[in-house]
Amino acid sequence: MGEGDDPYAQVSSGKLRLKGDHGVKKKKKKKDKKLLEQVNKVVESEGTPEPRSSRQKTQAELAFQKMQEKMQTQRILEKASMTHKERVEKFNQHLDGLTEHFDIPKVSWTK
Repeated sequence: MGEGDDPYAQVSSGKLRLKGDHGVKKKKKKKDKKLLEQVNKVVESEGTPEPRSSRQKTQAELAFQKMQEKMQTQRILEKASMTHKERVEKFNQHLDGLTEHFDIPKVSWTK
């Protein structure tokens, strides 16, 4: 450093750019009604071919599998029907309805 040069003269300033980053901003996704329609069509058809196995399934196994598929489609429809904002609002309402039993009590030094 005898020459008087700044040791940080070669360092570039500014924000870090990634290789694939060309200033493109992602668009926000909106709730898609087409997705709900597609899920409804799948639920209505429910004619999905089952993979063949070497043994026959019992009635209990078939009933269990049918119930699992029904519950799964119901969960998908339930999650697709609400936006994130609606879920947050519902959760906040739930928290407001809880008792204050688990809140941290105030501490008084004068008692």
